[in-house]
Parts: sequence; structure tokens; C-alpha cells
Amino acid sequence: MTFLGEDEGRLAPEHVPLEKVNDYIWKIPKYKADMHVSGMIFANQALLEKMQTDRTLWQCANVAQLPGIYKHAITLPDGHEGYGFPIGGVAATDHTEGVISPGGVGYDINCGVRLLASNLTEQDIRSHLPVLAETIFRNVPSGLGSRRKDLTISNSDLDRLTVEGVNFLVERGLGWKEDAVHCEEQGCMMNANPDMVSNTAKHRGLTQIGTLGSGNHFLEIQKVDKIFNSKTAKTFGVTHEGQIMIMIHCGSRGYGHQVCSDYLRVMEHAIKKYHITVPDRELACAPGTSLEAHNYYQAMACAVNYAFVNRQAIMHWVRQSFQQVLKQDPEKLGLKLVYDVAHNIAKIENHEIDGTTKKVWVHRKGATRAFPPGHQDVPADYRSEGQPVLIPGSMGTSSWVLVGNQKAMDLTFGSTAHGAGRLLSRSAAKRKYWGGEIKTKLEKSGIVVRAASPLVLAEEADQAYKNVDTVVDVSDKVGIATKVARLVPLSVIKG
Repeated sequence: MTFLGEDEGRLAPEHVPLEKVNDYIWKIPKYKADMHVSGMIFANQALLEKMQTDRTLWQCANVAQLPGIYKHAITLPDGHEGYGFPIGGVAATDHTEGVISPGGVGYDINCGVRLLASNLTEQDIRSHLPVLAETIFRNVPSGLGSRRKDLTISNSDLDRLTVEGVNFLVERGLGWKEDAVHCEEQGCMMNANPDMVSNTAKHRGLTQIGTLGSGNHFLEIQKVDKIFNSKTAKTFGVTHEGQIMIMIHCGSRGYGHQVCSDYLRVMEHAIKKYHITVPDRELACAPGTSLEAHNYYQAMACAVNYAFVNRQAIMHWVRQSFQQVLKQDPEKLGLKLVYDVAHNIAKIENHEIDGTTKKVWVHRKGATRAFPPGHQDVPADYRSEGQPVLIPGSMGTSSWVLVGNQKAMDLTFGSTAHGAGRLLSRSAAKRKYWGGEIKTKLEKSGIVVRAASPLVLAEEADQAYKNVDTVVDVSDKVGIATKVARLVPLSVIKG
């Protein structure tokens, strides 16, 4: 094997055999003796070809070697090379006989998306957009190392919020009582235990609640461009084309990153302790019944709740920003939470496998939960339709609302894609694009831009990503989540 080059610092991808199932599903057969299951790739021809240029398929085959894995290792249409697991990867392992792997969650634990609906139209806010963008940019700290401005959190508060989740802020006036209802896990993942989180992680997270961060994180004012399923859209509060929406995409900041770093070291010792063989050290893991797995899961749940709280605080300041600029109460403007969904997470779930219900660890890394109508974990007022699925696009392109369905349960453990998926690394994008030029192009198309640095505009250029419409189309064609509404940006706020 040869090296790809200085930008990646990775070994070139080995040849991975593929069998075509149909135009959107491809199978990696068990071509290695250590593969317990096959791999399953959801992509059209163009998306598949990109996956074949990096280590995505090789990583999918590696995941298929995890102890206790069920059915198949999954790569979704936005799939690309990640740490251990491909980003856009899903795997379910037996709760007692399988393992849990931090590489199947990633560093930005509970990076996710939150969507608000309003009763405003583009005409209502077009003349206010520059001031709105500037006000939000001022009220929501963003950028690398950004810190909160006006929320005092003590060490004991930090531990409480990582246990209590969204309701910690709601009870303090930073939100509405119904906000938690429209969050995955109702904004609070159980089993969180801050005693399992290092002081380093807590120190990193103490001042970052309510901050957007950097990289691909963003906050957008959007409008509904097209509705594909009016009945489901109306149930979710998406009532008409031209409606103003707000999308928030961020995660657990330095807190979650440190939790992942800490437990990757723990897992590297665990694979030796428990004599687990993995094809890549980045898949370091521990048996699901082990103390190491138990501790990681409790720490991960803290980071999950930190991220829910982070997005809740940001949403509160977005509502305040609209109130400051438009001089109306946020409740009169609508500004209701449609849904908040995670896309870097591990869950204990029950799934039907070979006709039997099994308790499993579901790893979703760059993958969005997509539960069907009638599922008990879907909010009661959405249960007749299914779970909202939120898929953000790259900067300046469309984002999507989809809905989960039964086929996702059958094929992907109730999962679908999480975004566009990168084509270029950040360093390659910065070499190829200039941030000032990207900003000018966006503003010429009518999109108001605020960014902490021109460098982030370069590394997050639209051309550095796959076409999100194509990714969504594959999901829709396969049926693992189906189209509800397409959203397009009017203003982009970047870290």
C-alpha cells in the first residue's frame, strides 16, 4: 500500500470487492476471514466512486470485524473516511456479547441539528437580514475556542446540566417547557454520570455552553423552498413554501472531544486486557458488559446532554436576537422547535434481527436516527407520521427535512445520512479556495454571511462537499428516510 500524500497522511485504500444489489445498494462480501458480517453501502454510482478513492469501504469492512456485530456494517450515502468507522457509518453489536467503540461515535459527541419554524416569510425579514445576522453573530459566540458571554455556569452546574439536559436551562428561563419534548431522548440521555468525566474535559466545557464553535458548525436563517409531503410537513410545523426556518448545527465542543480522547486511551488498554483483535487500532473497543464500556457510556451520555444544552442555549439567544431586531415576542413570531436530532452517538436499542428482538449497542457516526410512524421514541404529536430527520447541507446549499419509516428499521437499524459528506479535507480546501471570494459569491446570490474567520469559509466551501440533494435522493429512493421539505439559506453564520 502507498501513501495518499501529505494532506491525508493515510495509507492508500486497498481494493475492496463489491456486489451490486441495485442502483442504490452495494454489498461488501465477507472477503476476509475475520469479517463476521458483510458490509452494506447505500450510494448511487457517483457517490460510490468517491468512496472508492479513500478508505471508506476498507473501514466499513473493518467495522464488520467487530465482535458481536449483527446483520451488516453500514455506510450511508454521505459516507467518507473517518476515525476507525467511516463517517456515515452505522453498526449494531450485541449488548452482552458485543463491544462498544468510541470510534463508532467520534470526537464531536452528539454533534447534531436543531430546527426552528417561524410564522415569518422572506418578505417579512429580507430588509432585516443583515442586522439579524449581525445580532445573532454577536449574541452567539462562534469560532475556534469561542467562549460564552453571559451565562454563568459553576462546576456543580456543569455536572448538573450534563445529567439533567435541556430542562436544566428551561427551568432557568432559557427556553420553553415544550422544547424538551421535541428533542431526541427528550433532550436528556439517561445514565449520564459526571464522575466518569475527566477534570480536563470539564475544564474545557465550562465556558463553552451556548457557543457555535468552528469547522462545519453553522447557524442559518433559511426559507422553505419546496414541500414534498404536505401532510407530514404540516404535522412538523412546516406549513408553506417561503416560511422562515432557523437551523443550528453544532455539538459538544471541547467537552465531548476530551471525553472521546480520554476513553480512546482506555479502550486501547481494554483490547489488550480482554484479548480483542481489531484490524485497526482506531476501532479500539471494550466488551459491552465491561467496566470500561460502562464508564465510557456514562461519560458519553454526559457529552450528549452537554450538546443538547449547548444547542438549547444557542436557540434561546436566536429567539432573543429575533426579538431585539423585529421588536416582537418570540412566541408571536412562532420560533417553535421542530426537532433536535443527534448524529454522533451510541444507543442501547431493541431491534428485530432474524425474527428475534435483540438488545444492541447501535453506533451512529455521522448518521441520523430515522424511526418510523408509531415508534414509542417519536414525540407523541409526530408519531402518526414518523420521526423528523434533519440533514444539513454544505454552506450556501439546501438542507432537508425528511421523515423516518419502517424500511430504515429493516435495513439500517433506523438510520439515515447526516449531511452532505466531505469531498476535500479542510487543508486541501483552504489551499484551493479563498474565503473572501467565497463570501463575495454567497452574497452575490443574496445570502448574508457572517464568519469568525475567512479561513473557515474556505475550508467549508460548497465545492469541498458532496451534493446534499444527491445524498438525500439516495435516502429517499432506498426508503430509509423520505423527503418532506427542502430548505435554502438566506443567511449563514459560521464559527
